[in-house]
Amino acid sequence: MELAATERLLRQTGYARRGLQAVTVLVGDGSDRLLYRCHFAQDPSVVLIMPPGRSSRELAEAASCAAIGRHLSAAGVPVPAIHGFDPTSGAVVMEDLGDLLLHTCLQQNPDPAEIEDFYRQALVALLQLQVTARSGFSPDFCWDTPRYDRDLMLARESDYFYQALVREWLGQGPMGPELAAEFARLADRAGAEPADFILHRDYQCRNLMLSRGRISIIDFQGARFGPLGYDLAALLYDPYAALTPALREALLAFYLEEAGRMMAGFDREAFRRGWYFLALQRNLQILGAFAFLTRRKGKVFFLAYLRPAAAQLVSLLAAPGGENFPVLKSLAAQVHQKLGRASLPGIKGWSGPNPAGGGLLVQ
Repeated sequence: MELAATERLLRQTGYARRGLQAVTVLVGDGSDRLLYRCHFAQDPSVVLIMPPGRSSRELAEAASCAAIGRHLSAAGVPVPAIHGFDPTSGAVVMEDLGDLLLHTCLQQNPDPAEIEDFYRQALVALLQLQVTARSGFSPDFCWDTPRYDRDLMLARESDYFYQALVREWLGQGPMGPELAAEFARLADRAGAEPADFILHRDYQCRNLMLSRGRISIIDFQGARFGPLGYDLAALLYDPYAALTPALREALLAFYLEEAGRMMAGFDREAFRRGWYFLALQRNLQILGAFAFLTRRKGKVFFLAYLRPAAAQLVSLLAAPGGENFPVLKSLAAQVHQKLGRASLPGIKGWSGPNPAGGGLLVQ
C-alpha cells in the first residue's frame, strides 16, 4: 500500500498522525482480512485492518471489530485499543501489540511455570470478557449472529465437520440419519447451557498475544452471546497447543475457582457436566475449519493440526458421556486413522502432520 494512500485512509478513520514512514504487510491465519503495520517517525506503530472487499457482510464485520473492540476495552478486557474506524472503507486502526503469539511461546518451549502463568492470565482475561463485559454488550455489535445457539451448532459445527472433512475430503457419502440424530442430541444438550455470557468463539493460543509480558486478546470481531464453557474448551483443548492432561486439569480448576469468585451461585459441577458437550462441539468446528481452510483456501499451515484435532475428538468420545454417541465415536476413529495415512487426497506430496514443538506441545 502506498504511503500517501495509507495516510489518507488513516485520516478517514480519525487517526491523524503525521510522519508515516513505512507500511509492512502482515499475514493472518484463517481470515481473508488485509493487515498492515504502519510505522511513524515519532509515534508508535499501529495496525491497519482492511476487509478484502466492500460487500455488506465484509463491512459489517469491520464495524463489529471496531464496536466490540471499543466495548471490551471500556470494560477492562485486555484487547488492543481501537484508534479509528472508517465505515465507508471498513478500515480499522488498532494498537500494535507486536508479533509474539502465545503459540510462539509454546513452540519455543520455555519454563513450564511461565507457560502456566500465561494461561492463568488468559483465563482471567477470558472471564473478564465473558462476565464483566456482559454489561452494555449489544446484539447490534454482532455482524454474524447475535447468539451461539443450536442452529449454529448444527449448521456451522457438526455439519461443517461432516461436509468439509468427512465428505469432501475423505470421500464418504451423505450423512446418515443415525449420525444426524446424534448431532441433534449433542446440540440439544450443549444448547441447554446458560448462554447469557459473551463468547469469543475462537479463544485459542494463536488469538492470544504477549505484549510487555501480559496476555492480550485479538480476533474478537466474532463475539456474541453464548455459554461459558465453549471458549474454555477452545483454549484447553486447543490442538495448536496440545496441553497435557495434568496442566489442562490444573487450569480448569483455576478457572472454576475464579468463576466462583466472580459469580455468586456458580455451580461448578453443573458447569463441568455441560462443558463436555461444548468441548465436543468445539472439536467438530475446528476439524471442519482446518479441512476447509486447507483444501478450499490452500492454507496448508492447518494441515499439521488436523490429526491432533482428530485424536482429541477420539479422546473426548472415549470419556464418560461418549457412549451416548456411538456412531460419531466410530466415525471419529475412522477419521483419525485416515488422517494418519502417508498421503491425503488433494494435498500433493504431504507425508503426514508433524506439529512443531516439544514439552507442552506434545501430548
